[in-house]
Amino acid sequence: MNHEWPLFEVFVRARRGLNHVHVGSLRAADHEMAVHHARDLYTRRNEGVSIWVVRSDDVVASSPEDKAAFFEPSGDKSYRHPTYYTIPGSVPHI
Repeated sequence: MNHEWPLFEVFVRARRGLNHVHVGSLRAADHEMAVHHARDLYTRRNEGVSIWVVRSDDVVASSPEDKAAFFEPSGDKSYRHPTYYTIPGSVPHI
């Protein structure tokens, strides 16, 4: 029987207005313990203002091999292009 604690991914926001950034992983019995351990491991010198912990098995991500399908412009999504709209002359900077 495996009694290993689940793996958590840790994200820290360094300052207000910035994004949370993935800083590492840790094992903990639950989310509360994960936050406490993350604080001790990844914010030693008060460099963070917010910590997120997420169980690794709850994280879903695209694969680098799927880059084209997710990130390249798509010709079949005509709604993304302003070719069907009449822009009034009174609208500046378009």
